[in-house]
Amino acid sequence: MTSDSFAAAAERIDTSRPHSARVWDYWLGGKDNYEADRALGDQIAQTFPHVVTTTRADREFMHRSVAFLAETAGIRQFLDIGTGLPTAPNTHQVAQSIAPDTRVVYVDNDPVVLVHARALLASNPDGACAYLDADLREPGRILSEAANTLDFSRPVAILLMSLLHFINDHSDAAFIVSRLLDAVPSGSYLALTHATDEIGGPAVKKAYEMWNANAAQRARPRTQAEVTALFDGLEIVEPGIVSPPSWRPPEGAVGPWKVPLWAGVARKP
Repeated sequence: MTSDSFAAAAERIDTSRPHSARVWDYWLGGKDNYEADRALGDQIAQTFPHVVTTTRADREFMHRSVAFLAETAGIRQFLDIGTGLPTAPNTHQVAQSIAPDTRVVYVDNDPVVLVHARALLASNPDGACAYLDADLREPGRILSEAANTLDFSRPVAILLMSLLHFINDHSDAAFIVSRLLDAVPSGSYLALTHATDEIGGPAVKKAYEMWNANAAQRARPRTQAEVTALFDGLEIVEPGIVSPPSWRPPEGAVGPWKVPLWAGVARKP
């Protein structure tokens, strides 16, 4: 990416309305957020005090699932869509700590993320990192540009962490997942997390109502059955579609074991 690309991205930043990546960054304890993001983040946290726990559980699932994919599944290529703001360790740092030759393509359409992309691109010299300014709703474009870094004749892990709930139409979400999976060979994987209001009671439902009334990107929580359907045709890795803290927790881990997200990893046969 050129310096002009970063300058253009900076000009697109709207600090007057909260944005999902910046609110998420605030809950993770980051500094790349603005007053509107912090105000909505605090408002939701008052309604749903466990939102920070949920955010961190999502991030920890990403770390564990990427480590599983790199170490146990032997994946050496990752397509991380909706990566969000850099919060170390990132996908390439986790994967390259296991296999230094891992290649990672990050995809996001958030101008704040674009501005910080230089920090994200510090790959191990044996591997590679690339960053695409693209929207999940354009899977064809993502795949075409990612092919400059990834070899789609070899297995690829597709990561969709806390992203698909911003695709409100379920058929659209299913099409996007199918389109991405059609482009990768047998032995590839899909890993994702997805918002739900099946866990957490009325406070979670209220938090999503508040989010959708204020944020630029509306969220559509889905049921466990709906999220499981997004893995149709894949071999779901044990323990299945569960709340993130319950997915292969580290030895000696202490709960909570449920946060209002579903998570899963699956292999394309």
